[in-house]
Parts: sequence; C-alpha cells; structure tokens
Amino acid sequence: MLLLKHLFTIAFAFHFFLCSAQKQAATTLYYHEPHRSQIHFTPKEHWMNDPNGMVHYNGVYHLFYQHHPGSTVFGPIHWGHATTRDLIHWQHQPIALYPDSLGWIFSGSAVVDYKNTSGFGRQGKVPLVAIFTHHSVKGEQEGRSDYQNQSLAYSLDEGKTWTKYKGNPVLKNPGIKDFRDPKVSWNEVADKWIMTLATLDHITFYSSPNLKDWTKESAFGKETGAHGGVWECPDLFSLNYQGKKIWVLIVNINPGGPNGGSGTQYFVGDFDGHQFTPFDKETRWLDYGPDEYAGVTFSNTGNRKLFLGWMSNWQYAQVVPTQKWRGAMTVPRELSLKKLNGKYLLASTPVAAVNNLFGRSLQFQNMLVTDLDLTAKTGKLTGPAIIKMAGDTMKDFSITLSNSLDEQLVIGFDKSRNEFFIDRTRSGNVGFEKDFGKRHMAPRFSTSQNFDCTLIIDKASVELFTGDGLTVMTAIFFPGEDYSNIRMQSKEELKLKSLDVSFQKQPKQY
Repeated sequence: MLLLKHLFTIAFAFHFFLCSAQKQAATTLYYHEPHRSQIHFTPKEHWMNDPNGMVHYNGVYHLFYQHHPGSTVFGPIHWGHATTRDLIHWQHQPIALYPDSLGWIFSGSAVVDYKNTSGFGRQGKVPLVAIFTHHSVKGEQEGRSDYQNQSLAYSLDEGKTWTKYKGNPVLKNPGIKDFRDPKVSWNEVADKWIMTLATLDHITFYSSPNLKDWTKESAFGKETGAHGGVWECPDLFSLNYQGKKIWVLIVNINPGGPNGGSGTQYFVGDFDGHQFTPFDKETRWLDYGPDEYAGVTFSNTGNRKLFLGWMSNWQYAQVVPTQKWRGAMTVPRELSLKKLNGKYLLASTPVAAVNNLFGRSLQFQNMLVTDLDLTAKTGKLTGPAIIKMAGDTMKDFSITLSNSLDEQLVIGFDKSRNEFFIDRTRSGNVGFEKDFGKRHMAPRFSTSQNFDCTLIIDKASVELFTGDGLTVMTAIFFPGEDYSNIRMQSKEELKLKSLDVSFQKQPKQY
C-alpha cells in the first residue's frame, strides 16, 4: 500500500510538471508570435475591435470587447471579456455575450446598478447591467433601416456570467440606419440614467429611471464637429476643473479622423440632464495618431476618468499582417482638463501603473544632443521600453527606431510647423494598404518654452504623450524584425534636462 501511494504521488507530480511545462510552452509561443504586443491587451486569437462595457467593481476592472471568435476578420460579433486589478496585467475570461435571434452583439457599456433600479438584483446582490446594440444582419440584408436596437443583459456574480433580459430590445429603432453604441451613466442632478447614443451623424440623448424604459431628451451635433464619416462610440462624463464641473462629450468618427480613417473627437461644455451645450464649436481630437479609435471610459471609477481605445484603424484593420489574431488596445490613460488661452482642452496621460511594467532604468541629466546613439549607452532594444525626456527649450528633434533590415520608425518635432510627427514610411511592411506608410502629424498645443515627451514603445506600436498630455499620438507598425536601435538627432543643439530610458520587466502571465 505504501509503495502504491508513493507511485501515485510520483505520477501526480509528473502530471503536474507536464501540464505546467505545456502551459509555459503555450505562453512562450503566445509572447513570441510576430508583432504580438507585450504590454498591451490583445486577444489570444482571432478578431477584436472596440472596447465595450468597461466597468470597475469590487476592485476589478472589466473589459469587454467586440470579438469574432471564428476568424481574424470582422464577422459574427460577440462580447469578449478580460479582467484586471491593476490596469496592466490582464486575465482572459470566457466570452460574455453571444449573438442570438435579435442579432450580433455590437458595442455598448456597463453600469453598476447600486439602487437596483432595474429590478435585476436578487437576495441583496448588486446587478451589473450591460447595455448594448443588437445588430440584425437579416434586417440589414433586407434593406431595412431599423436593424439596430438597444438591449440589456445583467450579471449577479460580479461579471462572471450574464443573462439577457427577456424584454429585449428596450429601445427600438425609430428608423435610423446607424442607431448604436449606447454609453449609459447615472446623472445625479436629473436622478435618472442617461444614454448617449450614436445616431448616424449626430448624438441623441435618452433618459430612463430603470434602464428599461427610455425617453428621448435631445440631440446634438448635426452642425458641429467633424462629419467626414459616421459618428460612433460616444461617451459623456464630467471632469472637475478647479472646483467647477465641466462636461466632456467624446464622439468617435469613421472615416474623417485627423490623419485619415478613424479618429476620436471631443467637445467640452455643459450638460443639464437634458441637453449638451458646447462652449464653442471647434473640432478637437483626443489622439492625433492614426491608430486610436472607439475609445471610451470605464464606469464606476469615482473622480478618475480612465480611457481605453482600440489600437487600429478601419482603413486597414482587417489586413494588418498579424497571424493568429488582429487587434490591440492602447495603454489605459487618465483624462483631465487643462485651460489654455481661455479654452478647455482634454489631456491624456498613461495611468501611473504603466510604470510598473518597466524595470531596468537608465537616467541621464543635462545632455546636449545633436546626434546621439542611445543604443550605445543603453544596450540594444530587446522588447518594450519607455522613454521620458524634458528640456527648457523646444527645438527640432527626431527619435529613430531601426533594425538591421534598415527599416525605421521616426518620431519627432518640426519646429517650423509647430507639429509632432510619426513617420512610418520605411517602418517595415507597409504594402498591405496604400495609405499605411505615411508621415502623420499632430499640433503642439502647449505654449510653454519647456517641453516634455513620453514614448511608450511595444513590439508593434508607439504612443507619444507630450505637452502635459495635450498632444497624443498612437501608431502601429510591422517591421520585418523587431527594432533594436534607438538614435536621437537634432538640427540644433537640443538641451535635455533629463532623459530616462526604462526597459520591460519579464512578461507576466495573463
């Protein structure tokens, strides 16, 4: 008997070792796929686009996303699901919502119904409620204009499983072809839920006491903002600026972005529970790069507004040269308001937790730069890195990422145009779409002589934050081999008060 027990223990230990080895091997392959993001969220496989239903509850951040689990291109859309406690290390979860007889599960939002206004709560359990668009492919194919309607699902186990409401849809289409992407939040002044809905080329606001019965309140945007394409994925929230509540309305648009294709515009103004009134009619962009789209904020995060976007562009999202998956998310960003020349501007900065992704760090002070081979000082780039620099006087500069194939991505500032740029003309594989290999521009908003710049570099993406977050650019790229060299150049002598370069820690499991 003792021998049998000993043999069983050995067999169990061997089985555990084998399973662990297989899991480690799978993870290693996962991280070593060409162009696979190392510090950004990606699906394990298949298609992903818009972030959906982002909500924080009991210390867990939930990310749902548009997901086709059967292909690497857009198709029957589900809500994929992932969770995190720190906004940087993600755990994949089972698919949350599947298509049904009412249609595919298009974009939407999720709320914590603390007051149980919906009546979905049971035995003291607080319901999480998802509000999403049912997209009827049959209705679309029949040429109808009412094939998109708003529906509900709820969870009583903190987002692990979801039940669709039997009374779906709760907001029926009045005959508008594009009637989708509900972003819902509780309005304290009006004491009701407010839905911000994309309706073709403008926004329509609805209200409800219980998430089930909706009343039209007002419309905004037919003659305001950019109108190069369909309005999508809106978001309405308030931010505090020196004790004053200021409202921000985010509207994603495709096409018509500032550098072609998809983009995220925003408006600043007032919302009285009924109507949004902008302070002015200027068109402003949250991110000037080509690859931030469908970005919205997490709900139930208190005074913090945390933003996440899809890191792609509908011009080429379905043909980018990744193999087992398509789509990635930006790093989470914290939003705030700045006032410049009497006008409110929205600033974006990486959440502080992003710094925890990086370990080995090199700091330099009071450097004079004309042609700096940064690789000679830091060693070759072997994975993600973050570069932070600051100086007293803004001048022309460029930072070039390159590899042994003579492929390069150039990020920099053009003083004569007062613009930042990301140039991916020679960045690697650019032939899959005619407009991918271009130089993209973004205005510098800051009027200060001083400058700051943060670059977050992953295997296939770069995010630029500068001017205290007022100018942001996101771009993806696909080199034939990973970039390994960094060179910094300036036409004039550029004085840097500080230059910090930090490298990724060992990848975490998720």
